[in-house]
Amino acid sequence: MGRAHWARTGASLATIWGWGKLLDRIKAALGSLAFLILAPGVVAGLMPWLITQWSPLPPGDGPGALRWTGLLLIAAGLAVVLEAFARFAWEGLGTPAPVAPTRTLVVSGFYRFVRNPMYVAVTALIFGQAVLFASWGVALYGVVIAVAFDTFVRLYEEPTLRRAHGEDYAAYCATTPRWIPRFRR
Repeated sequence: MGRAHWARTGASLATIWGWGKLLDRIKAALGSLAFLILAPGVVAGLMPWLITQWSPLPPGDGPGALRWTGLLLIAAGLAVVLEAFARFAWEGLGTPAPVAPTRTLVVSGFYRFVRNPMYVAVTALIFGQAVLFASWGVALYGVVIAVAFDTFVRLYEEPTLRRAHGEDYAAYCATTPRWIPRFRR
């Protein structure tokens, strides 16, 4: 069978050889990586750095042990962000970016406990840096970002997901909280 036959049937070599889903996952992973650097990288990395230059206070300034608890928020936030981005690419075959959304509704991993683990994790990264660097500027920035996330989720993301996934999304919303994780599942 020649090239014309495959063109008429709409089949590609990737589909014929069973590589289609793997290639979709690779494309989704690359898109997610680009978005990870662009969005959370700027929001939770570059902006707090511009505020603090990541300069911790001298050990005697403020309760030192309390400041280092910020590392716990940072580590937890980073783990959740990375897992959620990977899950979007691997399971959802898409990215967190609104221009390249997932093909399927992702409800596993951290999404079992909270509908917006990426936003919760990015906020934890920001507030972790506020605690670690004892920065009221980063804390205020964190509040602004949390309000922006909430507004975006309520006005754009949830209506978009309702239209795209219908009853599946409605059922998910009924059992999974928007912001405060519920670990009893």
